[in-house]
Amino acid sequence: MINLFKIKGQKKEEAANSNGGPPVKKQSPGELRLHKDIAELNLPKTTKISFPNGKDDLMNFEATLRPDEGYYLGGSFTFTFQVSPSYPHEAPKVKCKTKVSTTALTPFIHHHKLTIANVVSFQVYHPNIDLEGNVCLNILREDWKPVLNINTIIYGLNLLFSQPNDEDPLNHEAA
Repeated sequence: MINLFKIKGQKKEEAANSNGGPPVKKQSPGELRLHKDIAELNLPKTTKISFPNGKDDLMNFEATLRPDEGYYLGGSFTFTFQVSPSYPHEAPKVKCKTKVSTTALTPFIHHHKLTIANVVSFQVYHPNIDLEGNVCLNILREDWKPVLNINTIIYGLNLLFSQPNDEDPLNHEAA
């Protein structure tokens, strides 16, 4: 019975390619789900999505957040998303790639009585983002569930900038 489905699939693919065009690339279930998630994004005005490798590579994209309140007001922070073919059963890998902007962090620096010298060597001086750009967001690790989506992650990232969690820091110096 399984062979019948395989043969039927091959015939469908051959029929689709018979028009002389390039072979049709099969999408993994993860790609299909990600395509749906991206189509349904409901982003705040302060968040933008981009595809540095082009729209053909949905599995790798960037989200740029510009917090509109809190210590990080005025900053611009870019996160890379690497989505596995097993998405949504596996959470995307998310990293902050933004280099520090001392202008954006001035209120934060003054609040924690720091000097610019304490900050310039970090990517982002944030209690929930470490020096390598790793993000401490529970839904990216132990609390990930397949019902969560890209919109949920972006909402969580925005929340980290408006309400940093210094009780469970990844970067203890910034807490």
